[in-house]
Amino acid sequence: MSNSDLAQVGVVGLAVMGSNLARNFASKGHSVALFNRTQARTDELMADHGQDGDFRPATTVEEFVASLERPRRIIIMVKAGDATDKTIESLLPHLEEGDIVVDGGNAHYADTRRREEYLRGKGLHFVGAGISGGEEGALNGPSIMPGGSPESYAALGPLLENISAKYDGEPCCAYIGTDGAGHFVKMVHNGIEYADMQFIAEAYDVLRAAGLDTTQIADVFAEWNTGDLDSFLIEITAKVLRKADPVTGKPLVDVILDQAGQKGTGRWTVQIALELGVPVNTIGESVFARSTSSHPDLREACRNLPGPSRDLTAEQSTLVEDVRQALWASKVVAYAQGLDQIRTAAKEYGWEINIAEVAKIWRAGCIIRARLLERIRSEYAENNLTTLLEAPSIVEGMGAAQDGWRRTVAQAVQAGIPTPGFSAALGYYDSVRAERLPAALIQAQRDYFGAHTYQRVDGPGTFHIEWTADGSQTQQA
Repeated sequence: MSNSDLAQVGVVGLAVMGSNLARNFASKGHSVALFNRTQARTDELMADHGQDGDFRPATTVEEFVASLERPRRIIIMVKAGDATDKTIESLLPHLEEGDIVVDGGNAHYADTRRREEYLRGKGLHFVGAGISGGEEGALNGPSIMPGGSPESYAALGPLLENISAKYDGEPCCAYIGTDGAGHFVKMVHNGIEYADMQFIAEAYDVLRAAGLDTTQIADVFAEWNTGDLDSFLIEITAKVLRKADPVTGKPLVDVILDQAGQKGTGRWTVQIALELGVPVNTIGESVFARSTSSHPDLREACRNLPGPSRDLTAEQSTLVEDVRQALWASKVVAYAQGLDQIRTAAKEYGWEINIAEVAKIWRAGCIIRARLLERIRSEYAENNLTTLLEAPSIVEGMGAAQDGWRRTVAQAVQAGIPTPGFSAALGYYDSVRAERLPAALIQAQRDYFGAHTYQRVDGPGTFHIEWTADGSQTQQA
């Protein structure tokens, strides 16, 4: 069989995401080899969509691999963890040097680093590709964040760029960096997503406490979506709030149990930030807010705790504008923290990640796509930034937004309305702009009970106080 008769790309794992990705490849003119451990899924895809493109279904792994042109480009779309490892092991006996194996699931970046090293030792390329956009994105154009060897991207990149979402004609796919860089960036993307959703929920809650009904709040979000808050999540929030429950006719949001689930990527973001020493408190509070919502016994036990009655008496039009400012400013902080985590990880792991490129490929296709991302891309492309918060246009925007942001948080606190996301973002903003923090007291306490030493503002060196002796200061070697 000549190379021209072979499939250009293969997809293993044909659940919804894998099937939609395969269909996306086929719709862009690529021949696609298909394999699923359960044959019924392959048969279902062929029955429903086999006429939509050039599909090459296989019944065995050996047949699947043999149907691919070299270097083979195989995308695994199976459950993260053991299933991915088992799928890789099933492929290995049939692969040849230079072939490319891609994990398109939500793998932990440390697993991706391990797998990349393992396959590199066998002469193979392993690519951890973050894919964002959900089922619709996989079918119509996701944002794709591939990490691996530059050589693998040379062979794989054109296909991924072809199927990715486009923003002003530019593909929302770019080479991120070596080994686990792609999955790390996707993890942080999801952490920012957690924060963004929490901010939106808090905005909704404050507006509801101010007396706006669900339809009015939907109108507010629709209006916000025409301005600097224009984003996918704001857009769908207006639609969700307008949806009536098919059973009762009430607003759907009022009959959904107020317990938010999570699959782990937001939690990973916070865990890894702790290991790297990067403050991502807005993302952390968003993860903990979901956890709080999902502890009904705790909430029931605390139901009778004293506190304000959630009544907001502010003039509605003023409050709506204040909440808009709080939402925008908090969103900026979440992006700043997430991008700082990516920057720090890049230094730690030797990844040469271009932050402007990250913002560029998030502009379309992914869940956090937003108008703000073009501004972020531009600022990082034009300036050498330590943090997004120092970007000139962001400094200006935060200056304009902070009065409304502060009023929103203050009024919510006075009324007993929980705004952990808004509050955490504001706390971070004030912390990083402070000339001096009370951490000096903490360090003195640490020196007192643990002899952890301290440094001075008036000269170099490391010092310790003999707290329980004569109180003298000693310089440490």
